[in-house]
Amino acid sequence: MIGVPENSGFALNHMTVPSAGWRAFIDLARALGCSGVEMRNDLAAPMFGGDAPEDVATYARDRGIVIHALAEVYAFNDGTKNVMGKVRDLADLARRSGATAIVLIPRKDGPEVSFDQLCAALDKIGGILAEAGVRGLVEPLGFPTSTLRDFDAARAAIRETHGASRFGIVHDTFHHHLSGAARISSDLVEMVHISGVTSQAPAEMLDDRDRGLLDGDDRLGSIAQIEALRAQGYSGPVSMEAFAPSVHDLRKPEVALRATFDFIHTSLKAHAA
Repeated sequence: MIGVPENSGFALNHMTVPSAGWRAFIDLARALGCSGVEMRNDLAAPMFGGDAPEDVATYARDRGIVIHALAEVYAFNDGTKNVMGKVRDLADLARRSGATAIVLIPRKDGPEVSFDQLCAALDKIGGILAEAGVRGLVEPLGFPTSTLRDFDAARAAIRETHGASRFGIVHDTFHHHLSGAARISSDLVEMVHISGVTSQAPAEMLDDRDRGLLDGDDRLGSIAQIEALRAQGYSGPVSMEAFAPSVHDLRKPEVALRATFDFIHTSLKAHAA
């Protein structure tokens, strides 16, 4: 039986090391002492590299790694038949691979989506999730063109439909910063995405390519956000999700990631003292 990882509060998102095959990715997470991973369907290679999801489930389980989520269904709040088909397909992959949830991303442009439309989409998705036995994690995006920037609106829509029985929230430190929200709430949060931004460009000009690893030059206040969530009782995974090409090009990502996790540990301890 594999023991508890040393960094069991951390997880690793496949976007951080997109060129790694799924076995190498799980092995990296294990080597870093993470408790789990998030796997994605929007990388250059197909999810699971064409291998059976059941094989992924066995491999991860044998190494003590939890597959926290599969990402992503984009434009989930459209509520169209096409989107619902994608929800059904990803939820089935989650069930077969042992993943506990799928991530739901709002449309980043186009017409405004009303609160009623958001609720209607979640209501449809909730039924699909119930059949598959997995959860849906709604991730508000802070981009100015996003159709769901408001974390509180996402919470209200979840409570209006299936509530906490089917859905949770992803709190992303980058998107919280971009949204301009003053309040941080752990209510319904089941996953935290972290990254670091050092660019001095105005917030409305930042994009995913600015999201690197976390260090003392981070302007997102990611450490403070983690502290605020933990102070309110959040105890779930904190997942590193870096999109920056400079991170993707690292020849030895394990070294840089270990340094990042050590920095977070040290910073949280120092602030708690």
